[in-house]
Amino acid sequence: MANNSDFKNIVGLSEDEAVKKLKEDGYNELPSTEKRSSLAIVFEVIREPMFLLLLGSGIIYLLLGDLEEALMLLGFVFVIIGITFYQERKTERTLEALRDLSSPRALVIREGMQKRIAGREVVRDDILVLKEGDRVPADAVILSCSNLLVNESLLTGESVPVRKVPCGGVMEMHPPGGDGLPSVYSGTLVVQGQGLAQVQFIGMNTEMGKIGKRLQTLETEDTKLQKETRTLVRNFAIVGLSLCAAVVVIYGFTRFNWLNGFLAGITLAMAILPEEIPVVLTIFLALGAWRISRKRVLTRRSYAIQALGSSTVLCVDKTGTLTLNQMSVSKIFANGEFYDINHEKQDSLPENFHELVEFSILASQRDPFDPMEKALKKLGKDTLSDTEHLHDDWMIVREYPLSQYLLAMSHVWKSPDGKDYIIAAKGAPEAITDLCHLNEAETEKMSDEIKLMSNEGLRIIGVAKAAFKEPDLPVEQHDFKFEFLGLIGFIDPVRLGVANAIQECYNAGIRVVMITGDYPGTAKNIAKQIGLKPREEVITGPQLDNMDDLELQHRIINVNIFARVVPEQKLRLVNALKAKNEVVVMTGDGVNDAPALKSAQIGISMGGRGTDVAREASSLVLLDDDFSSIVAAVKMGRRIFDNLKKAVAYIFAVHVPIVGMSLIPVFFNMPLVLFPVQIVFLELIIDPSCSIVFEAEKAEANVMNRPPRNPKEPLFDRNIISLSVLQGVSVLIVVLIIYVTSLYWGQGESHARTLTYTTLILSNLALILTNRSWTRTIIESLRTPNSALWWVIGGALIFLGLIIYFEPLRELFKFTTLNLNDLLICLAGGFISVLWFEGFKLIHRTKQT
Repeated sequence: MANNSDFKNIVGLSEDEAVKKLKEDGYNELPSTEKRSSLAIVFEVIREPMFLLLLGSGIIYLLLGDLEEALMLLGFVFVIIGITFYQERKTERTLEALRDLSSPRALVIREGMQKRIAGREVVRDDILVLKEGDRVPADAVILSCSNLLVNESLLTGESVPVRKVPCGGVMEMHPPGGDGLPSVYSGTLVVQGQGLAQVQFIGMNTEMGKIGKRLQTLETEDTKLQKETRTLVRNFAIVGLSLCAAVVVIYGFTRFNWLNGFLAGITLAMAILPEEIPVVLTIFLALGAWRISRKRVLTRRSYAIQALGSSTVLCVDKTGTLTLNQMSVSKIFANGEFYDINHEKQDSLPENFHELVEFSILASQRDPFDPMEKALKKLGKDTLSDTEHLHDDWMIVREYPLSQYLLAMSHVWKSPDGKDYIIAAKGAPEAITDLCHLNEAETEKMSDEIKLMSNEGLRIIGVAKAAFKEPDLPVEQHDFKFEFLGLIGFIDPVRLGVANAIQECYNAGIRVVMITGDYPGTAKNIAKQIGLKPREEVITGPQLDNMDDLELQHRIINVNIFARVVPEQKLRLVNALKAKNEVVVMTGDGVNDAPALKSAQIGISMGGRGTDVAREASSLVLLDDDFSSIVAAVKMGRRIFDNLKKAVAYIFAVHVPIVGMSLIPVFFNMPLVLFPVQIVFLELIIDPSCSIVFEAEKAEANVMNRPPRNPKEPLFDRNIISLSVLQGVSVLIVVLIIYVTSLYWGQGESHARTLTYTTLILSNLALILTNRSWTRTIIESLRTPNSALWWVIGGALIFLGLIIYFEPLRELFKFTTLNLNDLLICLAGGFISVLWFEGFKLIHRTKQT
């Protein structure tokens, strides 16, 4: 026991010794990562090819004197810098949060006196005084203690506190999570009792520090979208600049007009460079983060939103993620009967069970810190409030704490009007059996009842009572004559909605893997409650240690439950799944989860119960810890990815006729159709269409009833590119026919240009309408509201009218006026250009049906 006499007998370090050790070992804290300067972060941003393309396009517009378009593009440049800078700074807080958590205030004994110091000033061999509610400041070995229970969930993931015992003179640290061991760890929480401990490790040498080391060595992996986009933009830039140079040279040498040659080259560069792609990605992901935040999910890395939509495996940490991370009473046994507790409807208990609950509360602390004791007190408050079995006016006389020899504790009480002592005991069932001196038959019968409860994944304690009349209380609990009262089974309840959320994951083709530090029986029981499958096979932590990486990669294909797993093994599991080309989502809330969260392509932490370390290491944070929010995030990710594909297909399609009408007149010695000012006007339609109209599209009906995208399949696959290019070619053919026919009929260069450009604008609007959905026709998709669509179409038609019929603008664009027949021809041409794709949708849908 740790009492005042123990404190008086301990001298501890002298101040000089403490100062010396502090100089030798440094402060008891985790060193912060070397911070990058603001300029370094900005330099990393501007090195991105996507950023350089955006910057280059803005400069081109600026050189051409188009200030508005230049300012818009350069504005996006600063938006991207701001967003990236903010995200990078937040990421660097991971180790800072870990350091803050590992350095609480500490009570130490130095020179025979208790002294409160900053946790960072604790040194090796310091004597710590640990009390209920304290956070342990360093890894240490217990010298003496009284009923000491410590919650080590930060390191093990398990909510049930473990009992600590004195070391018996051997200063040796053990792995976290063991019951009846003398080791305590930095960052863990004392939930009951008190004790003295001698510090063995500080700072980076603690268990918490080891996690910090792993975080320092892990790099956040770029998503496939980021990699593909960089490659695409780079290739487009190379091709665009090459063609631009070729057009300038050809025009200059064939027509001997180098000024117009440069103008044609710049027009082509503006036509072919897809500056919309970086804009689209920025806006889609930024608005996606905003939309998903309305579902109580915070986005820390915007690219993770779309990656989540293509995820294939969801690794779930049981405690605090699938469960509430708080113990509750599930089943009780007394007088030969079992009784299931229903917390939603429970307001009374059968009389047979009153005494069992009464004495379980008497064997607990008055104001409990321990989760099990809190659960017992809540049960009593919910079911015994109107009975005589709650005793707030009783006085506790003595405590008999747990010991390594007897895993039971007893409280001795005296009522205001009673003469006898009343004793309540609770503890491990075998310890209570020992206290009650049950015979062999009674012990065997109780073992059967314990087995029935343990098969349900419950943690079980026994409860007993005794009375004592002598004035002097005995030294040991065994000296009381105890009567066995019954058993109480606890469970960490499953979160509401988890089963439905997991079923939705299965419907979406996402595999769910449960990773827990709990026992296999408990893990299987939880798996049964939430509908996890298959659940017959379980791999334990010790079995993992005996596997090499290749064997693990082979076994992990078919096993979805991993029990008795420690933090290092969680990281191994994530890496094994990634080695099988899976897109891995990892959920968690403890410090122990941070390395796995950071290693996974998408890390999701719990905002309410999660530690700062887990939140800073993750890509997404569930603000209300609601597991079903993951499903909403998956749906949002898939919607964003679908709409992104539509927008990119539209960008490819609309650029084909623009590039074609920029190149063909040059190669066939025809009058130029497009000039920079006309390209700018087209961009005023293209930019908001691809970035706002398609982003606002609702999710497709089957978005959560189809398998995830194959991780090996590129975003810009051949089917998408082929279909979008075909759309663009069909528009180019129609526009070219109208242009050549107009010239052939001798209507003049300006009139041909006006007809061609008007058809191109209307074809552009038709492309927007047909690409809203690749499964529904234009008429069907119009039934789905999209207010941004009508603003873009209305704005485009108004501006088109102005540049044709408002003389100053008409002269700027080198156009003529059009009559009604001309407009009908342009309108017909615009919709004929996409008619084949509408038919393709119907044929494809019929085949699938």
